[in-house]
Amino acid sequence: MNALRALASAVDAVNEGIGRVVSWLALVLVVVQFGIVLMRYVYGVGAIAVQESILIMHGVLFLVAAGYALLYDAHVRVDVFYGEAKPRKKAMVDLFGCIVFLAPFIYVIWDVAFPYVASSWAVKEASNETSGLPGIYLFKTTILAFTVLVGLQGVALALRSILVIAGLAETNKSRTGGAA
Repeated sequence: MNALRALASAVDAVNEGIGRVVSWLALVLVVVQFGIVLMRYVYGVGAIAVQESILIMHGVLFLVAAGYALLYDAHVRVDVFYGEAKPRKKAMVDLFGCIVFLAPFIYVIWDVAFPYVASSWAVKEASNETSGLPGIYLFKTTILAFTVLVGLQGVALALRSILVIAGLAETNKSRTGGAA
């Protein structure tokens, strides 16, 4: 059982590190957006590549930080079965959710996204705009990163839930509240 706990902790550490790094992208995104507004409305200059960078940063922020959000239980939850439940019942609900909802969702996203990303890599896809960004295929790869990071965090949550159900842990939450 210590191996399960160690595996869950390793996944937590990966998502923690990635989440803390990528959270700084929110600040960069705000600064770049301010720069775009300043360039456009004060100086009358538009830059398509910079405008596209906002879309890409926004996508990367949400896709790559999704595992971090799951780590901190920050996703939207309907507390019908969960609200005031005891930790064992919460663990059962979480395990059920991981198996019945999260795992199939991650599988479908991966299954649909993989050919999409592979075809983008095959042609080294760039922006359709004349002065747009190159390397759009790199951005599309974050869809696969999303599935891996959220999938791994789901496995960690499921492992912790199993430990609680078996009476080997008090709670399946490794973290509470956001730290970024």
